[in-house]
This record gives sequence, C-alpha cells and structure tokens, in this order.
Amino acid sequence: MSLAPTSPNARHSAWYASPISGFLKTPPDEVLGLLSRASEFDDVLDQRRAWIREIEVLREAVGGLDGWLYLEFDVPRLGSRIDAVVVTGAAVVPIEFKVDEREHRRGDYDQAWDYGLDLKNFHSASHEVDVLPVLVATEAIAHEEDWLEPHADGVRPPLRTNAAFLGLALRRAGALAQGRCLDAEAWGKSAYRPTPTIVQAARALYAGHSVDAISRSDAGARNLRVTARRVEEVIEEARSSNEKAIVFVTGVPGAGKTLVGLDVATRRRAPSDATHAVYLSGNGPLVAVLREALTRDEVERKRARGEKVRKGVVGQRVQAFIQNVHHFRDDGLRDTTQPPIDRVVIFDEAQRAWNLEKTADFMKRRKKRPGFTQSEPEFLLSYMNRHEGWAVVICLVGGGQEIHTGEAGIGAWLDAVRAHFPSWRLHISTLLADSEYDVESKVASIGVASRVIREPDLHLASSMRSFRAESVSNFVGAVLAGELATAQGLLHDFQARYPLAMTRNLDRARRWIREHARGSERYGLVASSQAYRLKPHAIDVRVDVDPVHWFLDGAGDTRSSFYLEDAATEFQVQGLELDWVCMTWDADLRRSTSGWSHHSFRGDKWTNMIALDRKRYLLNAYRVLLTRARQGMVLFVPPGDAKDHTRLPAFYDETFAYLAKIGVPTLIDA
Repeated sequence: MSLAPTSPNARHSAWYASPISGFLKTPPDEVLGLLSRASEFDDVLDQRRAWIREIEVLREAVGGLDGWLYLEFDVPRLGSRIDAVVVTGAAVVPIEFKVDEREHRRGDYDQAWDYGLDLKNFHSASHEVDVLPVLVATEAIAHEEDWLEPHADGVRPPLRTNAAFLGLALRRAGALAQGRCLDAEAWGKSAYRPTPTIVQAARALYAGHSVDAISRSDAGARNLRVTARRVEEVIEEARSSNEKAIVFVTGVPGAGKTLVGLDVATRRRAPSDATHAVYLSGNGPLVAVLREALTRDEVERKRARGEKVRKGVVGQRVQAFIQNVHHFRDDGLRDTTQPPIDRVVIFDEAQRAWNLEKTADFMKRRKKRPGFTQSEPEFLLSYMNRHEGWAVVICLVGGGQEIHTGEAGIGAWLDAVRAHFPSWRLHISTLLADSEYDVESKVASIGVASRVIREPDLHLASSMRSFRAESVSNFVGAVLAGELATAQGLLHDFQARYPLAMTRNLDRARRWIREHARGSERYGLVASSQAYRLKPHAIDVRVDVDPVHWFLDGAGDTRSSFYLEDAATEFQVQGLELDWVCMTWDADLRRSTSGWSHHSFRGDKWTNMIALDRKRYLLNAYRVLLTRARQGMVLFVPPGDAKDHTRLPAFYDETFAYLAKIGVPTLIDA
C-alpha cells in the first residue's frame, strides 16, 4: 500500500493508491486517515462521512478482484478529483459516488462521463484501453445491468448502479474490456497530459496549479512551458538591470498565448509582490467570462471548505486580477503623473489595441478630450513609462486576428517604441516577420540592434485548442488563403481524429453536434457578425448574446450555447472555445472562380466591400470562427432560395463546392 505523490507539480496524484489486496487488508480507519492527511483543507463532516461510506461500499465490491484501487484521483484540468478508479484486467473504471442518493441525476451522470473522457484523452496509459465509467447512487433502487456499446474511442456511456450492485458492475467491466491485462501499478504512475479550455486553465491557475500541471508534455506543450519560462526570465532580467522591456509573444490560434499570460499573472497576483502583475484584455466577453468563472469557482471552493463567503467580495478580488484594458487606460487618464501599481502588465490580444484615429475619436466623444494625439499602444506604454526604474509589458499577439475597424495591429506598438520609447528593450518572436503580422519593416526601422532581441522561444507554433488535431488552424489558414492542395493534405491528415463535416440542412447539423457531444462537452452555434441573411433559419446575429450565460451556464438554461438557438459571433467567441462547433456560413463571404468575394448587407441587398481593411476584418472573422472547436466541427452552408434575391443559391453554391473539393464530407440528410 502506498500514498500517491501530492506535490502540486506532479502530473497527477491519487490521495490513496494500493493493490486491491492491500486495500482489503488495511483497516478502514487507516485508509480514512491517509485520505484526511492528503486533503488540502480541513475535512468537513460531510466529506468524512462520504469517505467512510465509499470505503465500506468498495470493500464489499472489490473482493476477489485483481488490480489496483486509486482514491481521490486528481484531474487538474477539470479542477476536481475522481472519487475512485479501479484498474482490473484490461479495464479502467472511474467511479463517481453519490453517497445517500436515491436517484441518478443527469449532472452526476455527465460528471462520470467527463471523468472517463478525460482519462481517455489526457492520461497517457488510458489512450488505448477500454474506459468504463460508473455512477453509484448508493441508495438507489434502480440500476442498470450492463453498459451500452462503446463509442469509437473505447469509452462506454456511464453505467448507473447502486452500492449493492457495484461489485457486479466491476466484474462485468473486467469481462467486457478488450486487450491485454494492464499493469495497474504502472497505470497510476503514467503521465497526465491535459489540454484545458481557457476557462478551465484560468480556474486551475487561480486555484494554485502550475502550467506544468495543466498542460500536455508533448512537443507543443514543451514549447508552452519554454515560452512561459522565458517570459519569467525577461521579467527578472529587467528587474535586476533596472530597465524597461516589452515582450511580444506570438502564436497560432489556440496555442496557449492567453495561458502564458494568465500563468505570469497568477504567479505575481499578490498586491504585496514587488513584481505585481495584472492581466489586461480589451476583449470584453473574454474578461466577463473569465471573471465570472473564477468567481463561481472560488465561491464553490470556499463553501466546500465550510467557509461563509459572499460572491460580491470574491468578485472584487477577481476583478483586480483580470481587468479590462480600457479601465486600466482610464486610470492613467485620471492622474497624468502617477504610474500604475503594477510593474508587470500583460496585454492579451495586443493586436486589437486601437489606432490613433479610433483613440482620438473615442477621447473626443466619450472623454471630452479633443485633440488627443496618442494611439492606445502609445498611451499605455507612456503610462508604464512613468515608473522610475524597471517595468515590463507583455504583448500576446494573434496573427490575422484583427476583426474590427480601428484595431491597429502589432505595428502600432512598434511605432510607439520607435518614436517615443527608444530606451525600452524589445524581445521579439523570430516569427514576427511572418506575413500575417506584417511588421518586419517596422522592426528594422527601430534601428538599434542591441535593443531588439529576437527569440524563437517567444513563438507558440502548436495549437493546443484542437487537441485531437494540432493542424486545424493551419488547415483553416489554407482554406481562407485558397491553398487547395495544402488544405486537402491537412484535412486528410487529421480527419480521423477531428471530425469535420458539412451540410445544407441546419437541423441535420444540430443533430450531428448532439450525437457527437458527451458528458458536459460544450457545443454551440457560431456565425459572422455580418451574416444577416441567416434569419430565415431562425438565426439572428443582431440578438445580443450574453457570453457569460452562453459559455458558462448549463444545458437547462435557454441562454446557454447548448440550446443551439443563439449564434455567437466572432466578437463573443474570440479568445474562448467550445468542444464542438456548428459554423453557419452566410453569403457575406463567398467563394468564386477568382477567390473570395466580401459583402455586407445594407438595407435590402448585399453590397460589395471595397475597403481592403474591411475585407481583411471579414476574412479574419471567419478565421476566428473556424478555429473555435476543440474536438470537431460541422459547417452549415445554406441552400439558398431562388425566390429570395438576398439568398440566391448562387451566393452559396460555390462556397459549398469549394469545401467539397477540399474534401470536407457531406452529411446525408435523413
């Protein structure tokens, strides 16, 4: 019998791990004591009672089985622990206990399924084995005799049972599992390589986990850890040399740029820290969703420890940690001499900062400051420049992600440094010269080579959002660039791991999404903010979607993404993600023999976009929407209507034909 490691840097841990034979020989009080000592907080009475009952039930259920038992198995990506995992024969059986419950609730069922999927996807020793989750409502009368058939990945839907029949379920799991018997002890020592959503990552980091604990350990994630480490080194170098530095971290969509920023911010969030950091974003929906998620999580965690807590008080602390960049800017406007309290500032999606024209217009209209002469990047740098001595600005940059008029791109930051802050040291990703960033000439114009340090470690090349297929973002780039052969090759490489399909029937697309999603995997509709002629399909992009409800609330809330009624646009989803996406493709972006044509709906008809920046914003909007799905996506391209001049079939047919030529399979309508 052995207690699993509880180090916060461990890939995973079980508070109790033992061969089943050792568990049966160990007095229950001793097992309870080990669990209590491993617990990170004082055990409340209900938790101790639950453990006592679980131990009692398991002693009856596992008698005669060969294998190992793990209790309180850590799943940091989900911010929770699996009550028990039994590894016997070729089977891995995660068990969710609901002590004293008389019925199997849907939320508990989804949680059991989540545990099974998490092990399958992210626990290295579970990738190729059969996973059979169990939900135990100890006092339930109803129970299921056998599992349903497994899905393609070898995970079966959870079996609902009770205390009396758990032993039978475990024996049946051993009989059903295919393959060789597992080395159950080695299974428990295998690496856990998760890929969290940004919401899950923020929750885990805020709760004290490290980037290492919540990210994969393959080449892509090693790049993530190297980048995070390099940013930390730059901060310490600037502090020790008493200099000011600006760091540009680039990366493909979903590579973990925000995760790097949140990691730096959480490490330095204590107000008393001399290197106090704040995470800033101009993305209002992202800020709102992260704040609410962290607040809900912190409140739940404190109440689970028996603490009395008010949500508003917790929310105030979270707001100080994650701020809207415009509120930070306004603080600098109110007092034009004092520096911010923060020595380290992380600007997420820095490419979306406002150019001079938009900033001056805003200052004149909203702040009553006519004649304002600074772009947003220039003013923000001037605010940080008020510090005596050192300061660090970290810009997280997404290439091809500008989606709104007035977004300056990364060039405005470089212009500000060149013209006004020549003493600042620049740490620049070597890939900032790529065409999607288009700033190499600006870097060269800064002139003083010793002030510009090019660093390969500041680029994140592998997407971690689509953990089933890292090349999805490259595929989307090829599709939008019209690179047919490249798109075909990439699709062929990932299609078996990342389901992608298309249809001209929206109901069929909705069915596809619901058929693929399991447990609490989140899915939803997305559409371009210019997709005005989806209204005949009951999708109105002018409806004000509340991203907090859409991204965080459950399947029973009509405002949530699960209802597949309200489509979120690029403005609501940028920086966030879903497991499964139904992407609705309107006539604003159309394929033709000469490439893409760009349109906006004015009055009662489509008009051609002329301005190059508006065309770029529309293409980037589709880039954002097409890279939101972690596990798979279905595309809905309307069939059009020959009787409606705003929805003629010709507006859609070429787009559908182009996607078909790439190789996107078409769903057969029922």
